Amino acid sequence: MLQYLKRIYNKSQKDYCAFLSGCLENNTKKFVITTNPESIMMAENDEMLDKMLLDESVDLVPDGIAVIKACQMLGVDVTERITGVDIADFLISELNRQKKSIYLFGAKPEVVETFVNKIKADYPDVQIAGYSDGYVKDRDAVFDEIVNAAPDVCLVALGIPHQEKLIYKHIDRFEKGIFVGVGGSFDVLSGCKARAPQFFIKHNIEWLYRIAKEPSRLKRFYNSNVKFIFKIRKEKNHKVS
Repeated sequence: MLQYLKRIYNKSQKDYCAFLSGCLENNTKKFVITTNPESIMMAENDEMLDKMLLDESVDLVPDGIAVIKACQMLGVDVTERITGVDIADFLISELNRQKKSIYLFGAKPEVVETFVNKIKADYPDVQIAGYSDGYVKDRDAVFDEIVNAAPDVCLVALGIPHQEKLIYKHIDRFEKGIFVGVGGSFDVLSGCKARAPQFFIKHNIEWLYRIAKEPSRLKRFYNSNVKFIFKIRKEKNHKVS
């Protein structure tokens, strides 16, 4: 797992957002993976995901306190979370400032439509290049549409690892654009689902709030975060010995 953690962005969220702002201004193509324990655990047994996480053209940012803790345990200097929802929120604001375009792909039809309407109301200078819900049968056909739209930002909310694999499959077809897999961010940013209160965000325990609100998440949390930390401890002990 150390090979993945070594590639994690190690500066602040403010620094990374400034970098993304420059990418937008310069029409630089960038694929961002918001890396969490689940994606790292999957990569160990998924050849395509492994290739993505080790691809130097892909940016990995630390989405989750467990990733930060793992980095610290293995001597990797990463100290600040950069979540998908925060990146998406920043990019929309920055698109408004730069008067550029976005394509939204994912979530339920009513969620993505609500999100589009919210962007139009709150960020009138953002150009909506197009959108599609995540329940379409042919996701590759949606990417054909995205290629033709040539958005400055494309947010894909299909869940790990589907969103990352789909972006990676098509990324070479684009000359510009920032592409980010953002999981359930559309639900939060559209207002359809509340994000954790600031106390939970500040203390890096959003996961606890989510489990309290949706107990069905507990098994998934155990299989990713808890098992992840056990594996990191084992790797640390092996490294020491």
